[in-house]
Amino acid sequence: MLTLFDYLPSQNAYKVRLLLSHLGLPYRTEMVSIFEGAGQRPEYLAINPTGAVPALRLDDGRVLAESNAILTYLASGTPYLPAEPFAAAKVQQWLSFEQDYVLHIAALRHWAMTGKLARRPAALVAMRRAGGLRALQILERELAARPFIAGQDYSIADMALFAYTHRADEAGLPLHAFAQVSAWIERVRAQPGFLDQHHPYAVDPHSGRELP
Repeated sequence: MLTLFDYLPSQNAYKVRLLLSHLGLPYRTEMVSIFEGAGQRPEYLAINPTGAVPALRLDDGRVLAESNAILTYLASGTPYLPAEPFAAAKVQQWLSFEQDYVLHIAALRHWAMTGKLARRPAALVAMRRAGGLRALQILERELAARPFIAGQDYSIADMALFAYTHRADEAGLPLHAFAQVSAWIERVRAQPGFLDQHHPYAVDPHSGRELP
């Protein structure tokens, strides 16, 4: 059985849980207490060299880290990753966008929800806010042209983008001001097997610490 190395408040881990739910795949979970340093232990670094979550152990013992790499692997041969090369590359384009732009939303949300915002330099917070707004503006423009980010069909690109984008208000960003993004969020929620699950950082009393 697949093993997911998880930390419940992580939206990167949620991406993988979302795809597993869509696919109806059974898996077991091993929680990683990242703010207590569990991610930096040698046994976990052998699974994911960065010490982050998620990571996935396959039935044969091989391990794969990085959420979007895991999504790509699990979605291969399913409707969530096109087989046609150009369409598959468009999905990868938006997975790259998620890593380059939506990370601003992720960082702001983390800081805001764990009491770290005041500890960050004002210029850095402003940079993250500007980056998060730019990500939302790009998505708003693109989603006005098609129902899903890589085309007509729902894909892992949508799952990856959805994870942090639909929590943008928790980062202090005005998600309600982006009508096309908000409509897309509802289209994602309407997909068969959608996982309506959210775990705030408050479930972890150690989340106010800095990561080791």
